[in-house]
Amino acid sequence: MNDYNDDDLARLEADGLRDQPRSGIEGSVETDGAQIWYASFGTGPALVLLHGGLGNSGNWAFQVPHFVAAGYRVITIDSRGHGRSSRDRRPLSYWLMAADLRAVLDCLGIARAAVVGWSDGADVGLIAAHDTPERIAALVFFACNVDATGTLPFVFTPTIGRIYNRHVADYARLSPTPEAFDAFSAAVNRMQASEPDYSAADLAVVHVPVLSLIGDGDEFIRQDHARYIAGAIPGARFRLLEGVSHFAPLQRPALFDAAVLDFLAEVWPAGPGQNA
Repeated sequence: MNDYNDDDLARLEADGLRDQPRSGIEGSVETDGAQIWYASFGTGPALVLLHGGLGNSGNWAFQVPHFVAAGYRVITIDSRGHGRSSRDRRPLSYWLMAADLRAVLDCLGIARAAVVGWSDGADVGLIAAHDTPERIAALVFFACNVDATGTLPFVFTPTIGRIYNRHVADYARLSPTPEAFDAFSAAVNRMQASEPDYSAADLAVVHVPVLSLIGDGDEFIRQDHARYIAGAIPGARFRLLEGVSHFAPLQRPALFDAAVLDFLAEVWPAGPGQNA
């Protein structure tokens, strides 16, 4: 994996994603009007991976075996309405998704976990850290904004088109409502347009270790906004990943994973793990 490179996601388009490891456990928890799907792999300190908007837990296919081998119990979750998880008639909300995260942890008997959040998943992890810091040991906040000033003007690119097409195909394959992608996508867009709208004062009360991480070619999020988040959260750190964009976990997984594990080694360490 060290030399894997798919910067334009052409390999993703041609080959799809590798399968998740088969030796984990999977299930779903009924909570607050939805069935939330999860999977758990390996042993060790808990590490939850939260995917981005329109995606699903399969987007972490490169990360799961690497983080398990590093000594973590890795939990992946399909966010409310995404992947295999259902949703009710209420608007999608990062706050609902943070409650879903806690419900999965409760179901698995996990008191505290570190979270790696990608895009929308980063905001879910941030809200969980803000509201229930006793449950969140650390947060990698990758490629997301906390208010409307943090986004760039949207410019469609072939890379964005490739990941979007993957999301559409995965939704049709996994969702309990495969015909409802357009309504689902609109609900995600409405959530992204209004939440979480955190102020600097809101960020100042987050007291778990946080790494604000962004690729230098991110298509959606301003780099100075990622730096602002790191400056507003007490003790938070900032790291820039060179040569990648919003899709770094799929483009150059070794680069992304090393940044995550470097941070976790200091704030939520694990010993040698078992292969998933």
